[in-house]
Amino acid sequence: MNDVGPRLRTGGVRDEKGAAVVEFIALAVLMLIPLIYLVMMMARLQAGSFAVSQAAREAGRAFVTAESGDDAAGRAQSAARIAFLDHSFGTKGSLSISCDGSPCLRPDGRVETTATVRVPLPLIPAFAREVIPTSVPVSATHLSTVDRFRGLP
Repeated sequence: MNDVGPRLRTGGVRDEKGAAVVEFIALAVLMLIPLIYLVMMMARLQAGSFAVSQAAREAGRAFVTAESGDDAAGRAQSAARIAFLDHSFGTKGSLSISCDGSPCLRPDGRVETTATVRVPLPLIPAFAREVIPTSVPVSATHLSTVDRFRGLP
């Protein structure tokens, strides 16, 4: 007997042409949409991670290489803002600076810079924003040391 496919009760052959394609498309859509969202979310979190890391590092370097203590904080804020802008976070990032003593720019002084940004999750509809968190906080800290021979001519 040479059966081509399953038989119906009436004895005829059931036509299943195209059924696998429909099943494949349905499963692919169900699996692909969450996967694409996950990739978009992880890419945005990675960009946030790069932004805070670069902002903290560059702000620390700008602070400890300033000519005077008056200019140091402004230089650090500018460096952090440039890093946030490089990664498309604009004004969403913040920077905090702390020193281990006074004055901050004394030889061998340590300056800790902490950059923080709230990374917004993509494609969250307005009605769901009150129920689920719409952003993830990401931060990085960098410790910079003022040059030991800074005060020497």
